[in-house]
Amino acid sequence: MLRQLKSACLSLLVLTILTGVLYPLLVTAVAQLVFPAQANGSLLVQNGAVVGSALIGQPFDDPKYFWSRISATSPQAYNGTSSSGSNLGPLSDDLMSAVQARIDALHAADPGNTAPIPVDLVTASASGLDPHISPAAARYQAERVARVRGIAVSAVLDQVARHTHPRQLGVLGEPVVEVLPLNLALDALGLR
Repeated sequence: MLRQLKSACLSLLVLTILTGVLYPLLVTAVAQLVFPAQANGSLLVQNGAVVGSALIGQPFDDPKYFWSRISATSPQAYNGTSSSGSNLGPLSDDLMSAVQARIDALHAADPGNTAPIPVDLVTASASGLDPHISPAAARYQAERVARVRGIAVSAVLDQVARHTHPRQLGVLGEPVVEVLPLNLALDALGLR
């Protein structure tokens, strides 16, 4: 029995060192060497300051910016430590109220826009942190952003195209527009 206890303790010690220390160190070292930006949070830096992450959505409500997808995280929006959906079902009155409020905000910001509102502008993603919107959501907002910034819609749509990523490997997912880099690029143009 003592021999079995000694073997079990030795196995626990060896496996703890292998899987709890050496393996995480190896994975961290490989990540830092091969994918340093991603391993450090895909941080976006502008003028020497971190302005956000390419992996987590950011709150925008100024009409000169493209608005992100709604965040369902708490206690504040886009809380990277609290990734979660709203868990509201399609028949929920709270969900319908939230969607209607977002529709009203979109209409108030751009009263002349009669195009159908893309669903990703009025609903949260499963994680509540989605940093992307659909190309349709970007096109819906392009006229408002161009008008407020005092530039041609074509210039805004050019920036949208530059920040649109196609399907992964040509078949996975849908094309997406990166909201934070798009807004930063518009700011870099030096317009309003």
